Amino acid sequence: MIDATIESLRGGYTHYTGNAGLPSLRREISKYLEKEYDLSYDPMSEILITVGVSQGIDLAYRSILNPGDGLIYTQPSYVSYGPLIELTGGVPLVAYTDFEKQFRFSAIELEKAWQPNAKAIFLNYPSNPTGAGLKSEDLASIAKFTAEKDMLCISDEIYAELTYEGTHTPIATLPGMKERTLTLGGFSKSFAMTGWRIGYACGPADWIRAMTKIHQYSMLCAPIQGQIGAEAALKYAISDRDRMKDNYKRRRDLIVQGFRELGLPCHLPEGAFYVFPDIRSTGLSSMQFAKNLLEDQNVAVVPGTAFGSNAEGFIRCSYATASEEIKKALERIGKFTSTI
Repeated sequence: MIDATIESLRGGYTHYTGNAGLPSLRREISKYLEKEYDLSYDPMSEILITVGVSQGIDLAYRSILNPGDGLIYTQPSYVSYGPLIELTGGVPLVAYTDFEKQFRFSAIELEKAWQPNAKAIFLNYPSNPTGAGLKSEDLASIAKFTAEKDMLCISDEIYAELTYEGTHTPIATLPGMKERTLTLGGFSKSFAMTGWRIGYACGPADWIRAMTKIHQYSMLCAPIQGQIGAEAALKYAISDRDRMKDNYKRRRDLIVQGFRELGLPCHLPEGAFYVFPDIRSTGLSSMQFAKNLLEDQNVAVVPGTAFGSNAEGFIRCSYATASEEIKKALERIGKFTSTI
């Protein structure tokens, strides 16, 4: 990836691409999704290259939401999901998940959040911050509920390749869902290309066309160097991706065991590279815990409240680092909690 990008710069590839992204990259993404998930998209009309999945979410919201339209999403959730709805004039409709159910959700939680103004649902699985996945029966119930309410579906599947338990199933592959679903993916997580800022949106041609109109006036195109690197990743780095996933799984097991030994309940994440341990037994709020831990032991964690009001009493920890660093952090967390 790096060599391909360096060579592209030397070759003079420093200009804009077309608004939708390099045709060659879109073709590679189409082939990749077909091979990995049996999910077929026309690279010329149903795929848009975005500046990371974050821009894809923004474009998705702005292309479908009018002021007053509702959008259902789950909490705890990534920090931008709710605020971006409000920036469009839409109405966030929150479906709450909880620790007792391992933060999984189904149509039951979504139906509780549903209102007559709901135009779409937003999914993220495996989840940031909890690492929760979706069982096949839950995915089927969500698809059925979405179709019955005649809603659209936006599915952030950026962590799809980092699924450790079973295999990832895109909701767009379920009967009746492809025509109403926008699938978002990218290279930041599965290929460790966070700073390259390359994502993609796949969906019905008219939806992609609407998103492209907004994209061409607000961003023009994703960086050409990142697009060339992403294309090389799909061609040459699949084996590296798989090795990285195996390393993440070992680190996941290490950090979960560590938190449990410290007396802090922690679910085994089904995907992504985060754990979401329960720190309620310490008597500290999430913010107090994170602040005091940083000051006392120089260990940084994210307070759960960053991800929703129902995430008080939890912290998010990333295991996208070396095992030795994880062991060191756990030792310091243990020292901290022993003094509370």
